[in-house]
Amino acid sequence: MANPFLTQDFHIRWSTLTPDHIEADIRAALQQAQANLDALIDQDRGKLSFESVVLGLDETTRGLNEAWGLVTHLDSLCNAPALREAHNKMLAEVSAFFAKIPLNEHLWDLLVTYSKTDEARKLAGVRKRALDEAMEGFIQAGADLPPEKKKRVEEIESELSQLTQKYSENVLDSTNKWELIIEDADKLRGLPPSAIDAARADAAAKGLGTAEKPVWRFTLKAPSMIPVMEYLEDEGIRRQVWEGSCSIGRGGEHDNTDLVWKILRLRNEKAKIMDKANFADHVLAHRMAKTGRSALRFIEDLHSRVREAFERETIELQEYRADTAHQATDLFQPWEVAFWAEKQRKAKYDFDEEELRPYFPLDKVLSGMFQLAEKVFDLRITSREVVHVGPGQEAPANVSAQPGKQGPVEVWHPQVKFFEVRNEKDVHIGSFYADWHPRDSKRGGAWMNYLKMGVPPSGERDRRLHLGLICGNMTPPVDGKPALLTHDEVCTVFHEFGHLLHQLCGNVAIPALNGVSVYWDFVELPSQLMENFCWERESLDLFARHHETGEVIPARLFKKMLAAKNYRSASDIMRQLAFGKLDLELHMHHATDEGADIDKLARSLLKDYLMPLKTEQPTMARRFGHLFSSPVGYAAGYYSYKWAEVLDADAFTRFQKEGVLNPAVGREFRDTILSKGNSEDPAKLFQDFMGRDPDAMALLVRAGLA
Repeated sequence: MANPFLTQDFHIRWSTLTPDHIEADIRAALQQAQANLDALIDQDRGKLSFESVVLGLDETTRGLNEAWGLVTHLDSLCNAPALREAHNKMLAEVSAFFAKIPLNEHLWDLLVTYSKTDEARKLAGVRKRALDEAMEGFIQAGADLPPEKKKRVEEIESELSQLTQKYSENVLDSTNKWELIIEDADKLRGLPPSAIDAARADAAAKGLGTAEKPVWRFTLKAPSMIPVMEYLEDEGIRRQVWEGSCSIGRGGEHDNTDLVWKILRLRNEKAKIMDKANFADHVLAHRMAKTGRSALRFIEDLHSRVREAFERETIELQEYRADTAHQATDLFQPWEVAFWAEKQRKAKYDFDEEELRPYFPLDKVLSGMFQLAEKVFDLRITSREVVHVGPGQEAPANVSAQPGKQGPVEVWHPQVKFFEVRNEKDVHIGSFYADWHPRDSKRGGAWMNYLKMGVPPSGERDRRLHLGLICGNMTPPVDGKPALLTHDEVCTVFHEFGHLLHQLCGNVAIPALNGVSVYWDFVELPSQLMENFCWERESLDLFARHHETGEVIPARLFKKMLAAKNYRSASDIMRQLAFGKLDLELHMHHATDEGADIDKLARSLLKDYLMPLKTEQPTMARRFGHLFSSPVGYAAGYYSYKWAEVLDADAFTRFQKEGVLNPAVGREFRDTILSKGNSEDPAKLFQDFMGRDPDAMALLVRAGLA
């Protein structure tokens, strides 16, 4: 294929997307996008229309967005030296191109000229919102700045893209660099069999150990690290793993300390150029919170509501350890907290999360989740046959390129699946890839993204299908057995699926307002609402089935699971508030503290948010990808998780009152929230579903704190 990254195929031919094509293809996409912009600017000012200006602007960069999206997607999932080099070579050019668009005075003049026409003045509904949002976005990016300031903003954007990419690479590389090989089975006491089997399989995959004399390999990836910290009796090994986690992005060749300060300084400089007090005020002007101060007030208000319970939980855990171990009450070491918390939970509720694992085989979780989507949201999800074409292999002749065509769909890794989504009229609205297990070439965490933005049919235009993806780093299958997830991992699967539904159900005719292109502090509402279904008996019975017997979770285990649900809930909330507080404080009050001791600063900012410990932990800032692995991302916006949690806790009360699997409520949520994208103010969308403004008490009630 001559230009594989410029493909018009809906089913991507992943084996053709090799690093040697990136530079030429992205340069071609940049040239075409520039030509499109030039043509847009050169149109007759006397014949401007909504289609030629606002929709035309959307269309100019669609090809470039899709081509570059494939490159960044592969960088996240199939990272390798040649790909990284090719990606980084083009990153500055692509970033600079996108930064220049709102700074182009001729383009801004076109928008302003159109906004003053009779047609523009008479716009209503979604079209008026599209014009208003486009102009507000241009202003926020610096469209009305003088030339010398525009030039500096372009330079900042280019520099930020490179610094944040390097930050992200440092996190991945330092995570992969660390491993712990255990040769003595006695040292594994306390670990669940699932974790022991996974560690043995991981070692074997690396060529370590033998069937007669196995060894066990542990890494800093979540499915490997979390069971060690929660269950392993050997405190020395837990300490080693904790110290390993502290090394991510810290010290040596992968140190992110200087990058954090440089990124903060550049963001602050950009905000000042835009005449904002700080980066939080700049970013949040276009979100529900509106200002950094109101976001910080939200965090501090929640903090005041849960602080007493948080301090009580800390004392209770210290006293539990003292009673159990027959020692004086004392502060914990950081590598002791999760271990003793798990012991206390088991003692309090006779509940061990590992008991649930057999009921969450990944394939059953997914099929049950799709069944729930059909019952509640009136959607049909079906799998397609897939094929992975390895290096040097030929793709099958019958591989499918377009929807409706027979043959397998190509995927980027053998573990990846592909699904199609249809609505109640059996109309195909979109498709998605799913990639659930860790690999060294794959970044950590879980996420949803899209490769093609769909739009509904309009006039003579056919429907354009959404193409999305959901990825995670869940417990992998071992020794031919199914992948058995923790309940927490199941919640993560549902969370990302919620984002995906928001994208695939997007039914707004204007691409810039469709899908998940919503205010950042609203985007987590659908994802977090879906997590609620992981706690309700009625919905659990659809997907929580024993992998051997097919039985649902027994009543006694379900009762214990519910009883333990809010165990240390104040501590969980406080952890998230600490992240949000650190984020806002750094971006509002400390962005120019370059060279300061970032660990000391974080401790002083969060002294009322963190459990007191014997050994002080280094700050999360060096490995906080949400904040520092892209030019904006969740920067000054991490509070959004808790903000949206208020919305989701409140919104789910309708399902609880009217029926957890009530299709009328589900369809209303789909029609008023999921399908609407950013076509209306998010506060109004919430009101349309609930009939009122959100009630913050719903979150505290759900957490057992009110």
